[in-house]
Amino acid sequence: MDCNAHDIKNRQVVNLLIEDRYRIFRHLIMLIGFMIILFNTKGREEYAGMYEFYSLLITYVLFVFMFYINMYVLVPAFFFRAKYIQYIVLLMIMVGAGIYFVSEIMIVYFEPHRIIEKHIEISQTRVIISATIFLTPFIMVTTTLKLIQRWVKDNERLNELKNLTLSMELNELKNQINPHFLFNMLNSVNVLTKANPDKASLVILKLSEFLRYQLYENNEEKTALISEINFLSNFLNLEKIRRDNFIFTINTQTASEDYKKVFIPPNLFTNFIENAVKHSVDISDQVAFIKIDLEIKDKILYFVCTNSKSAEDITSNDKNSGLGLVNVRRRLDLLYGEAYNLTLTEKKNSYTVNLNFPI
Repeated sequence: MDCNAHDIKNRQVVNLLIEDRYRIFRHLIMLIGFMIILFNTKGREEYAGMYEFYSLLITYVLFVFMFYINMYVLVPAFFFRAKYIQYIVLLMIMVGAGIYFVSEIMIVYFEPHRIIEKHIEISQTRVIISATIFLTPFIMVTTTLKLIQRWVKDNERLNELKNLTLSMELNELKNQINPHFLFNMLNSVNVLTKANPDKASLVILKLSEFLRYQLYENNEEKTALISEINFLSNFLNLEKIRRDNFIFTINTQTASEDYKKVFIPPNLFTNFIENAVKHSVDISDQVAFIKIDLEIKDKILYFVCTNSKSAEDITSNDKNSGLGLVNVRRRLDLLYGEAYNLTLTEKKNSYTVNLNFPI
């Protein structure tokens, strides 16, 4: 709660610094702030009557002029182009020229109205040089403001580009999985069309459900976990129709209502199930099996998939499953960083996938 409030305040400060809608407000703050500083740092009156006010007004106008020349001419044309020496030289020339201009006005128009006598005569050149060295860093406060604005805008552009790149890469990885799935299913239909037309017709009907899922839910950033479970169940039911010696179980150890409230990236488990189906085909005339366990605990989703395999089938060396696994790992890296855990365990007659990630 406190963290969110702090983030909102930071965001408001950032918006005030960079957004165009606050431009007038930013300038008013700067102008009023400098006016308050200038009129309060003057310790005593040097000129009689309104001439004291006029002297302050001229100084104020001069500094405002230098502020804006620095922000909108010198900084963009020299500082942001890494021409730092030229920038410092031109800035000091501008400040020195401004001080000389004001000092000349003071001598010509204000000196007759001075009410405080000068105790020590200092040459005008020395005054201009000293004031230039002293006041140049003060003018550079506006350089700092422009740097902050640019830094914030550049960071926002980089974050936007990073998010766009991340989204494009995730979509690419997801699309690498989906055609592979459809390819396997169409191969099954091709085999069944010749061997068992009735089953082939049923498979085609089931495939229409998959296409509906692909069209309406797979394109979303996240889908309900219950939909993903139904998707896997339909997939395995298709395999059960195609094969005689095949059984599968999907154990959900959490209340079914909870699975409707949880949303995950679509097709996150598809590659694991595809590989499980592929490698559970031949186990020496025994019944092939796939067992899936799902559990939600402490805001962590635990997914375990175990499939039977023949002793000769070395899953980890399979080229296609290896490519699919690389894609899955990359997608998990992009989605969860280091917050997920994926382990693969291969035994003589079984292969197990353990995956858990935050929800």
